[in-house]
Amino acid sequence: MTTNTPMLVTFSIYIFGMILIGLMAYRATNNFDDYILGGRSLGSVVTALSAGASDMSGWLLMGLPGAIFMHGISESWIAIGLIIGAYLNWRLVAGRLRVHTEANNNALTLPDYFTSRFADKSKVLRIISAVVILIFFTIYCASGIVAGARLFESIFDMSYQSALWVGAAATIAYTLIGGFLAVSWTDTVQATLIIFALLLTPVIVILSVGGIDASVMVIEAKNPANIDMFNGLNLVAIISLLGWGLGYFGQPHILARFMAADTHHTIRSARRISMTWMILCLAGTVAIGFFGIAYFEDHPELAGNVSHNGERIFIELAKLLFNPWVAGVVLSAILAAVMSSLSCQLLVCSSAITEDLYKAFFRKTASQKELVWVGRCMVLLVSLIAIALAADPNNRVLGLVSYAWAGFGAAFGPVVLISVVWPRMTRNGALIGMIVGAMTVIIWKHFGWLGLYEIIPGFFLASLSIVVVSLMGTEPCKKITARFHKAEVEFKTV
Repeated sequence: MTTNTPMLVTFSIYIFGMILIGLMAYRATNNFDDYILGGRSLGSVVTALSAGASDMSGWLLMGLPGAIFMHGISESWIAIGLIIGAYLNWRLVAGRLRVHTEANNNALTLPDYFTSRFADKSKVLRIISAVVILIFFTIYCASGIVAGARLFESIFDMSYQSALWVGAAATIAYTLIGGFLAVSWTDTVQATLIIFALLLTPVIVILSVGGIDASVMVIEAKNPANIDMFNGLNLVAIISLLGWGLGYFGQPHILARFMAADTHHTIRSARRISMTWMILCLAGTVAIGFFGIAYFEDHPELAGNVSHNGERIFIELAKLLFNPWVAGVVLSAILAAVMSSLSCQLLVCSSAITEDLYKAFFRKTASQKELVWVGRCMVLLVSLIAIALAADPNNRVLGLVSYAWAGFGAAFGPVVLISVVWPRMTRNGALIGMIVGAMTVIIWKHFGWLGLYEIIPGFFLASLSIVVVSLMGTEPCKKITARFHKAEVEFKTV
């Protein structure tokens, strides 16, 4: 038996279990509503853990610890920004969006919600938002496939191209089969596995180096800047890292979890569960990258792989510090993070094509069975495009995620947030805001002005555009305003 055999067995059992859940969800999927939102039947625990797992993709166990390992604790400003942004998203958007989407013709997708919320008979909002989803989510999906490929490449000594297909296959399989219920149920299992790995691994790393004090001394001796929260950062850089939190307001795969809760009352307990899970996971991933510096400083002969690519820090620590069987379980957490996010993203892309383009413009009378099967075909199509984008072995997970995250945060974040709190917002305000947000991200990313993360100018300019254009236009009709206030009253009902 080779050293890889235990991990191969563990991974196989894990993947088989996920596909089995997909088959169970297949039996519970009766129509397109079930396939896209699970019939709005998720309880607080599944809502919370599914929202968390779908958010924390491969960057949680590869991109972020890799950044901290290479540049020190100053990179943890991202984690602080994410915690603040996620909390505000749960508080300001989650419950309201659940109520408003149901009040607006039981909208199943964000484009569907925008169209109904602003009574957009031209359907231009639907088209623009669906296009934004397809562009940025295809990039996002590519980041997940890259993370999965890195995992299989590192563990099983596969070529990058082979690992690309193996890593994507299992996720595609259970998303294709079971739809939203499969994705949500597997997310719950995956979230449990992720937090187990992220709490156990840093403890073992610290013990192997001789404790926290000894570890910090080694890290400081290597480079005092590693323990400086402000190392190499000016105000613009800190704002850029904290700005990641703005992205939460516009992430369709996370917002879909809010829309799928059984009632808006579920959101309160789901928020507490999700935020606790998130804080513990981010603390664990920061600790892995930080204390990993001490471990490889003590064992420089083992640092070859991480010196070449810091994003392998978690993988290498798990392989070196754990029994192969335990390592297989721990490393399955990376696969869990990749699969949970990738499956959600594939499903949102599928719904955008099926519900917002195919049904809206080509087959208005399509049966529920037809829509489900078109949705499955679209999952496959988007997967193949994402695999093609991920084919470059020089791709980095965090770089791909940051671009897609900014695109959604700026294009959809202000539109979603303002639409659930301000009845005066108009169709034209939403449209201009969406376009300004998306274009600002694309242009700012290309020119890199001021070194400022593109989500910040994108979010600000989109918000400003929404308010100015809405105030310049005529007020929404009484029907739209009445529907808004009715939803708001329901939201405030205890």
